[in-house]
Amino acid sequence: MENPAAFLRSLFDCAVEVADPMQSLARFLPPKPAGRVVVVGAGKASARMAEAVEAAWGPCEGLVITRYGYARPCAGIEIVEASHPVPDAAGAEATVRMLALLDGLGEGDFVLALISGGASALLCAPVAGVSLAEKQAVNAALLASGAPIDRMNTVRKHLSRVKGGQLAAAAYPARMLALMISDVPGDDPAFIGSGPTVGDASTPADARAVLAQWGIVVPASVTAALSVPSGVVLPDDVRLSRVENVIYAAPAQSLRAAGQMAIDAGCELSNLGDALEGEARDVARVQAEQALRLQAARKPGDKPLLLLSGGELTVTRRGDGIGGPNAEFCLAMALALEGAAGIHALACDTDGVDGAAEVAGAVIGPQTLAQARAAGVDAPTALARNDAHSFFATVGGQVVTGPTLTNVNDFRAVLILPRG
Repeated sequence: MENPAAFLRSLFDCAVEVADPMQSLARFLPPKPAGRVVVVGAGKASARMAEAVEAAWGPCEGLVITRYGYARPCAGIEIVEASHPVPDAAGAEATVRMLALLDGLGEGDFVLALISGGASALLCAPVAGVSLAEKQAVNAALLASGAPIDRMNTVRKHLSRVKGGQLAAAAYPARMLALMISDVPGDDPAFIGSGPTVGDASTPADARAVLAQWGIVVPASVTAALSVPSGVVLPDDVRLSRVENVIYAAPAQSLRAAGQMAIDAGCELSNLGDALEGEARDVARVQAEQALRLQAARKPGDKPLLLLSGGELTVTRRGDGIGGPNAEFCLAMALALEGAAGIHALACDTDGVDGAAEVAGAVIGPQTLAQARAAGVDAPTALARNDAHSFFATVGGQVVTGPTLTNVNDFRAVLILPRG
């Protein structure tokens, strides 16, 4: 294979394209209902989803909130940009207006909700007694803790007036169809964007347990909000009885498409699944060891072997660098492989943003560590500082896509070429 890095990038581009709402959403839309139709939503893909809706239905009344730089042109649906991964005033103000838009709807009205990853931060309505600044601090601490996304979302639900089914409850008794793009391991709709249209059985005690397990210190106002009986009571079944939740795009579909592309290109495929979790550096070491074992068992002339995986890895912040789970995965894998010939890897977030950097991820090969040494960069130090993005900016291994307008979680591909 002449250019393994370009091949891996083509697989990632394929995975993103399959999840593009303009390519996939329309067939899940019913005919546009008669009467009043309101479109609401939030997430990194929500503006693109709204664009796809209007391409099928024409101009619609509504409001969706997306990440800064992710807006799309719509004729009727208002697009608001706000901050992600930490919420800001723009998101909070837009959320208040969204709830007002749903207030007073009747049984004959129809709401289309468009939900994708990122909605947890973009839909922001703190519970009484908790300020926006306090919620921002809790969110930042959760992101730095290394807690899995489902645990973080448990806390977010009980500090919000819109998550955990509360957005759908605000529209009752109108009928609602929620179309979702999954970015969570296991595709549980209750954890996509903290489940604004999905009922949830968690309790304030569950949220307190998450904070305790990951050692997250919170303001007194948050402690009070999560106390019983003053914690948020999530909606009952009656207020959610007219909601249908549909996941129409998920990581497994993107992995299958990329896997088929690799098979068509002459590779053997091993799909490790779309729901991997854990510390990025630990998963990287495991996959590096697996790649070395598999390569040792292959003979000259065998087909290249591709390991694919998805899911959402985490980073426990230990240093002061600029990083994200995908870049940290690649840096840790490069160190574990120690320049082994014939093994290349790419890890990227399908939303185009890895951690807090406007970088999708990184790609590595046998020369990555040698390039770092030539540039005067120490790879172990960069890993210890969680500074993977700076490392790959220096060695030329960054993958930069700009806004992809979708989000089906992380994409990892390890290409194993036979030795010799």
